Amino acid sequence: MVQVLTDLDLIISKSYISSDGGWFMDVFHVTDEAGKKLTDETLMLHIQQELCATRSKGEISRDREGGSDKGEEEEVVGREITAMEMSGMDRTGLLSELSGMLVELGCIVTAATAWTHNDRVACIILVEDESKGGPISDPKRLGLVEEQLENVVAAHRGERKRVRVTRLGAGHTHRERRLHQLMYADRDYESCRACDGDSSGEHKKECDGTHVSVGRCEDKGYLMVNVRSRDRPKLLFDTVCVLTDMQYVVFHAAISSKRSMANQEYYIRHSMGSAGFPSESEKQKLTLCLIAAVERRVSHGLRVDILTENRKGLLSNVTRVLRENGLSISRVEIETEGGKAEGSFFVRDCSGEEVNPNIVELVKQETGGSVVIDHKSPHRLHQSSSSSSSSVINQSKDTVEAKQKFSLGSLLWSRLERLSSGFGPIRS
Repeated sequence: MVQVLTDLDLIISKSYISSDGGWFMDVFHVTDEAGKKLTDETLMLHIQQELCATRSKGEISRDREGGSDKGEEEEVVGREITAMEMSGMDRTGLLSELSGMLVELGCIVTAATAWTHNDRVACIILVEDESKGGPISDPKRLGLVEEQLENVVAAHRGERKRVRVTRLGAGHTHRERRLHQLMYADRDYESCRACDGDSSGEHKKECDGTHVSVGRCEDKGYLMVNVRSRDRPKLLFDTVCVLTDMQYVVFHAAISSKRSMANQEYYIRHSMGSAGFPSESEKQKLTLCLIAAVERRVSHGLRVDILTENRKGLLSNVTRVLRENGLSISRVEIETEGGKAEGSFFVRDCSGEEVNPNIVELVKQETGGSVVIDHKSPHRLHQSSSSSSSSVINQSKDTVEAKQKFSLGSLLWSRLERLSSGFGPIRS
């Protein structure tokens, strides 16, 4: 359900999640990207239909690590796509080398998403056959593409091969969901460090780092997890993805945001139903994985937005220009539709200096389209949207505070102790 709301570009400013036996009640406070109340009846009906369809089909709960090709092709009616997945050690120019190799192999890039975190990278590129159009269907050619891309990745310091090229059903390919799985499998969380700043106390200076605490609810057998971090869009989605990948089931949760900070509190159990609480090492791993979930999408650097006519080798050409000018790419999101290509590149200077704004003209010469830059880091760039949703709530705080005390979420939590004896898992 969180995935559906996220894909509709809705900002979740507050949420309450609770389950009782075979029943659940989830409450989401959402606004549009500008932090405004939803008024479009057609959009609201669409949201309702999407959530109902998700619950009835159980699509999100069937997400599988690695993705079963056969299962996905059987469940999806529609066109197939060819996807290249890669994870491993990051280095300057890697995306340029990969996209250049795809051009040489006669592949046209239709979409690409890449994240970097803790010197690791995860990337998903969707491609089509240049000569025939559509997905690459020849198994031998798929094998050749995979082999050549593996050679590019493994050419650096004997990096273990982490490339997979396969045909997938379009309806079951959620790239950001898969990127979390790729980075988790690559253990990017091992280099995370818990924030030592003090975020407690009403009169103390708040730390804007990511704080994660894991405790026990002895009488109910829950792990209590609290995550405090900078607020941003898709934060709830990222956290829930990691909990799911680690096979934890959410029984209750409360999520809220205040100004630029977000608080997430979860009551969870492991899906395997193992007796007792996890060991200290398991709790430490959970802590680090949640920190990684928050940090992966936050990429610092200069944001370069492009909108241009799509053509063969576009991604290769843009990334080559960035590489030749000493820039490393920390994050990429690019899509093509109707002959147009639109996307964002987050870049940093390899020497640690400020990125030269002249890169805009160089990219514009290469693409022939519109190129815009923003010096803000992504979490600050998007923070305006998230903060807007909080400000809308805060502006009317004085007039609705009494009503909020009797909100459905408050009622759920006030009855938590009485209901929890019969709680069952949320199957989402």
